[in-house]
Amino acid sequence: MTTTGATRHTRYDRRMFAVMNDRGAQALYATAARRRTAVAAHVLLTAAGVAAGIGTRTSEGQWPAFALLALALPWCLATGVINGATRGLLELRTHVLDERQLAERDRVRARAHRLTTYLLAGAVVGVAAGDWTGQVRAGTLLVPVLAALFVMHWLMPLWVAGLAARDELAGEA
Repeated sequence: MTTTGATRHTRYDRRMFAVMNDRGAQALYATAARRRTAVAAHVLLTAAGVAAGIGTRTSEGQWPAFALLALALPWCLATGVINGATRGLLELRTHVLDERQLAERDRVRARAHRLTTYLLAGAVVGVAAGDWTGQVRAGTLLVPVLAALFVMHWLMPLWVAGLAARDELAGEA
């Protein structure tokens, strides 16, 4: 952990740095294929969670709420695997990261922003096309599409960082 200028690291900073750099679960993200699998699992768990969350508002049964609760633990585990693979690139505070990590975080966020922009444009075109053709009223799509896009905007940097992470060198700890 580097100290820049007069910035002092708090106990929280030191603890989060230790957690994000713990190599105990390295086998789960040691290769690019495993990182891609973790990101794919996270995307699927997120999609299922969003669907269950939307279902709690539209369904008369309680199964979506139970499904959401059941998805929470595997989602958190997948998030932890990605955060471990990136060594907390998106979770650690700015003053804890070195210049290389800050540049990588900027690259990841820029790429995620571009991808989210394309998804937003696609959603606008899709909702407009559904409304224009009379297939679906735009108002019925507003909440679910906005909820899904918000979650993708929130998590896209994590997914991009997980996919962009490189294999560690044999001697690197």
